[in-house]
Amino acid sequence: MADQYAHSGEDSRPTEIPAIRWEEPPEGPVVVLLDQTRLPAEEVELVCTDASALVEAIRSLAVRGAPLLGVAGAYGVALAAARGFEVDDAAAALAGARPTAVNLSVGVRRAQAAYRAEFVRSGDPAQAAAAALAAARQLHREDAEASTRMAERGLALLEELLPGGGHRILTHCNTGSLVSGGEGTAFAVALAAHRAGKLRRLWVDETRPLLQGARLTAYEAARSGMAYTLLTDNAAGSLFAAGEVDAVLIGADRIAADGSVANKVGSYPLAVLARYHHVPFVVVAPVTTVDPDTPDGASIEVEQRPGFEVTEIMAPQMPVTGAGGGLPVAPLGTQAYNPAFDVTPPELITAIVTEEGAVSPVTAEALAELCARSRQVSMG
Repeated sequence: MADQYAHSGEDSRPTEIPAIRWEEPPEGPVVVLLDQTRLPAEEVELVCTDASALVEAIRSLAVRGAPLLGVAGAYGVALAAARGFEVDDAAAALAGARPTAVNLSVGVRRAQAAYRAEFVRSGDPAQAAAAALAAARQLHREDAEASTRMAERGLALLEELLPGGGHRILTHCNTGSLVSGGEGTAFAVALAAHRAGKLRRLWVDETRPLLQGARLTAYEAARSGMAYTLLTDNAAGSLFAAGEVDAVLIGADRIAADGSVANKVGSYPLAVLARYHHVPFVVVAPVTTVDPDTPDGASIEVEQRPGFEVTEIMAPQMPVTGAGGGLPVAPLGTQAYNPAFDVTPPELITAIVTEEGAVSPVTAEALAELCARSRQVSMG
């Protein structure tokens, strides 16, 4: 079914513009971002000269995706330090820019700790700023390496669950190179399957409310030459019913200690559909997304986004006529329920794949053991 609707990208080159980078022009250091709110219509970069500009970029989703937010947070601390701003204030603002993605605060704390340790040792702000930048760059490298290992482990799991290839994978939101120092999380697994000749089709949920699947995942799939098909979120059920989905692969913004997973809103219904139709539901995320300080799904703070993201269509090339800067699609004054994420309980998750290994079945004990093993590896 629906083979005629599959799209193969003609441009097989991944974007040559990195999602984030540090630059040092004569006028002072900056963090440069690929503005993801302008994709796929145009590739435009944002130049952040201070932490407050980066905070705004994070809130507006110009830069997004759990792993990349950690990298952005670390670079933001380094930027504040290098430009002589109050580091602790900048760190607090950055860490609070988006509440659900735990990687953001992890990255901020890592660069902040490096700054403090060096300042205590040397008393030199310049050396402390250099230490914060080194920590941010190291985190960036580690994320790229983790992405490669997640892709390998995820593909191996797919082969175990679905021997023979010809995978038809459904994914939600965006989990590719736009969210990572490497090729991503869940998308990286699908890309590895594609390169191995084992991906029959990537089903791409458009992902409401900001269409991050339609705008970003389809963009990445096209540029990677993958066969993909875009669908509305509420069409997924009909795909499952027709037997057209072999596995669901999603990312995560926070994984609680009990294995509950917060991901882009719409993920939980996919898990319910997958369980009913006996389809594997796999979460792919770095170990830094596991938050042992959040005991369960009910303890995860779910970010609430502005209502106009639902009541208006947002696009750079559209005329501004709505209160939020978009084209109204609902009557003036309509209230909108717009959570950015939902939470999937561990009993609906087939496996959680990280760079350090996979957990299946998903239990608090297995996750704790994985995290402990990861800490031993990093310390060694």
